[in-house]
Amino acid sequence: MTPSVVHVLSSFGIGGQERVAYDLAVSQLRAGCRVAVVSLAPPPDGPLAAELRAAGVEVDRVARSRRGIDPLLVVRLARWLGRRGTQLVHTHNRMALIYGAPAARLARAVVVHTKHGYNPKGGTRLLAGNLAGRMVHAFVAVSDETAVFARKRREVDERRLHVIPNGIDLGRFHPSPAGRDRVRRELGIDADAWVIGTVGRIAVEKNHALLVKAIAPLVGPRTRLIIAGDGQLLPAVTELTGSLGVAPFVHLLGARGDVPDILNALDTFVLSSDLEGLPLVVLEAMATGLPVVSTRVGGVPNVLDEGQTGFLVPAGDEPALRDRVAQLRTDPATNRAVGERARTAAIERFSAERMARDYLALYARVLGIDPWYSEAKRDVRDRRSV
Repeated sequence: MTPSVVHVLSSFGIGGQERVAYDLAVSQLRAGCRVAVVSLAPPPDGPLAAELRAAGVEVDRVARSRRGIDPLLVVRLARWLGRRGTQLVHTHNRMALIYGAPAARLARAVVVHTKHGYNPKGGTRLLAGNLAGRMVHAFVAVSDETAVFARKRREVDERRLHVIPNGIDLGRFHPSPAGRDRVRRELGIDADAWVIGTVGRIAVEKNHALLVKAIAPLVGPRTRLIIAGDGQLLPAVTELTGSLGVAPFVHLLGARGDVPDILNALDTFVLSSDLEGLPLVVLEAMATGLPVVSTRVGGVPNVLDEGQTGFLVPAGDEPALRDRVAQLRTDPATNRAVGERARTAAIERFSAERMARDYLALYARVLGIDPWYSEAKRDVRDRRSV
């Protein structure tokens, strides 16, 4: 028996949780599941929808008809799930949980939820999320720290709480001299310049302002800062680079579809966040062979081995962040060695295949069925060998 699975997302935008949902959907399709991904956002579709369709995953939308709480969305979503014969609904983050869990129950489907981050705001959404959390059959946190946060906020019964760390597609993220050269030529950066950078949404919790302020004294014609990502705070970050007089040496790229090449253009990756779950971009940077300097937040300390695969600094500590990056700039041999060890760790611990296996095992457990996916994977291997 192979189940019918639906992933519920708040939108088809591109972010960490959406990328995890994509990797899971594609892997589950290959394992023999009937898979769909549904968005709760009104049109137009974000870029993820096209990627899913190209991979053969069914894509649809059951959109909210109003801002704020839309109680009728639960009914509409339940009808959609029922017509499709859905057996398992996998929700990603709070909004999808609030609507997806009761809709799944109405459609008599099993519910798995993944908490990708912290969602620190309380109020009505926290209450609604906690109520929906009581309806799930399994609640997954992407790190031990995220699980601790969920416990403190009483988001789920302890008996249903699991930890499955994120994984990445190692086929996309690896050292690529050609990608490095292409991006540097595009941006007018010398091949032997030192480049510091980050990738991610320009949002409050990412604290890009801290990164810009910390790196500003270091940048110049031979040291550059790259920030790839879009968000409401991009104009504020742009203004900050101007006020600090470093705009000519800071490359604000906006949203990019060539993240693997962007990472290859860097010498050191920096994460300056105040809040995180287990950010995929840290794993992607490690797989690319980059040393990571990160604030000590979320699940990052469980990923980075201090001094071996990366470095941790206190959240919000501008001098500590600047000093660590400056040390790596003056010691390229250490920078390179740490990056090589980071790639080895990413390959051993954080593959998308490992993540997919863990979720498939959880699906089989909550559905009360035999683990069909082992046989399905063997069939795929046999077909490829013919």
